[in-house]
Amino acid sequence: MIGGSIYLRDRAAFTGGSPQAVYEELWQRGRKGRLRTRAIFTVMTLILCGMLVGPLFGIGTALLVAALDTYFHWRGHNLSRTWRLGLRGDQRMNRLLRHTLERRGHRTLHARTVPGHGTADQILVGPGGVWLIHNEAWHPEAEIAPYGGKLFIDGRTQSALVKGLNGAAATASRLLSERTGLAVTVTPVLAVHGGRLAASPFTADDIVFAPPLKLVRWIRRNPTAGFTPEEVEQIARAAVHMLPIGGRTMTAA
Repeated sequence: MIGGSIYLRDRAAFTGGSPQAVYEELWQRGRKGRLRTRAIFTVMTLILCGMLVGPLFGIGTALLVAALDTYFHWRGHNLSRTWRLGLRGDQRMNRLLRHTLERRGHRTLHARTVPGHGTADQILVGPGGVWLIHNEAWHPEAEIAPYGGKLFIDGRTQSALVKGLNGAAATASRLLSERTGLAVTVTPVLAVHGGRLAASPFTADDIVFAPPLKLVRWIRRNPTAGFTPEEVEQIARAAVHMLPIGGRTMTAA
């Protein structure tokens, strides 16, 4: 595109009027208000603690209050970073898996095409089972919750998303079982990069939802099989053959 950057691929998040651009603008506008509130809390803490205990205690407590307020605001903004960059979180999950489960005998296949269902971000094969991992980044204020066993985001069901993930997991299970001769069940999970989860992790529409690190912990603590190292390698090789490399967009059949 003429006038576009040759260094960054085009993303809707970088265009004016996008939800990400509006969010960033509002964040910058609220900077003075955040600083004013922080100053008020710090001064009040300094005066009260200084009068009740002593000057040194008042100064130390005031600095602590200012640091905590700064941290909580920074953390909230940082949690939305993936969404603000117009990303889905698959690269972040790749790094996390490399430094955690892959060091414990798991194998990760990236961007594998599931016939009839588009592409899975990660196929994770380990001693405890096989997982199809999908990544999504939502607005930091988006409410993600289960109701009646179904997924709702801001009060709306996500039929296309859950149908695509469950269908892809079922197809991958069949293909890997046929190829290896083992009973392979592929469990669909979704790494949530942003938004507000009602609980973490939670299960809705037969899919487990959690932030990346909690999802990794859940996978470790909830095995679905008991594969030997040889079987892990056999299933990983089968996945290489049956699930070819593709893009990064999970779609329904």
